[in-house]
Amino acid sequence: MQKQRLFNQIIECLEIESENHAYADVSPAVFRKFMQLKNAEPAKFAKPVVGKVPEPVRSVPVANFAKTKEAINPVLSGNALKPSGRLELDKMQMDELAVKVAECTLCGLHETRNKPIFGDETHRADLMFIGEAPGRDEDRQSDQLLARMIIAMQFTLGEVYIANVVKCRPPGNRNIRDEEAEKCLPYLNRQIDIIRPKVIVLLGPVPLKYLLGLPSITKTRGVWHEYRGIKVMPTLHPAYVLRNPKGARKEVWDDLQEVMKFFGKKSEPVKKNETERKDS
Repeated sequence: MQKQRLFNQIIECLEIESENHAYADVSPAVFRKFMQLKNAEPAKFAKPVVGKVPEPVRSVPVANFAKTKEAINPVLSGNALKPSGRLELDKMQMDELAVKVAECTLCGLHETRNKPIFGDETHRADLMFIGEAPGRDEDRQSDQLLARMIIAMQFTLGEVYIANVVKCRPPGNRNIRDEEAEKCLPYLNRQIDIIRPKVIVLLGPVPLKYLLGLPSITKTRGVWHEYRGIKVMPTLHPAYVLRNPKGARKEVWDDLQEVMKFFGKKSEPVKKNETERKDS
């Protein structure tokens, strides 16, 4: 009886989620079918007989878990849009989300911030850039270089959306901590869900770590990935390009040209003297 109550509670929760979140696509019916296995007669171990080896007991057949898991919730297999990570955010629009971020006190960064850097008011953009945090990403030279990169890709600044893993500047421009990223990622996920870009460009190792769980930007850059059903191109951070202009500039441009190809844009070679003038 205790197990039956538990199954009923799980089914009830699935039904509620199915009603409240269309993207979840949960299926209580599939879950009921899956849990019918509990009604199968449990395997009984043969009692050992002295001088006789007991016969092996056949296990109760179990459904293909991978297929059942996908049927219950396609999110688990990466074939559907995932929730943001906090249910109260999943129905918010961009202006409501910005207010929520401005009032956020979930991690210690709110104690030292002047104000969070949320992003612009764009609600739709085909191309999205994600950096690390305000401050480091908002550095004037890095910001100017990113703007030039966007224009070189034949986009205007108003046609793209720029966001960060965390919304508050870490004190002293230190690296963000795992617990800070964990608290802030649901905001970023909701931004992604609202914007619904066709491509996301990850700037540097921090968004690569927290969105894709990958450790090395130098080994991963230039290769297409996927996040929340969206194509993702990792590349080097503009600040790294400024520190290592000779090799990094070409690598980043190669990565961005792959994004341009996706959008059907043809790149034009940048004149050397023009590049030198911009970097001076």
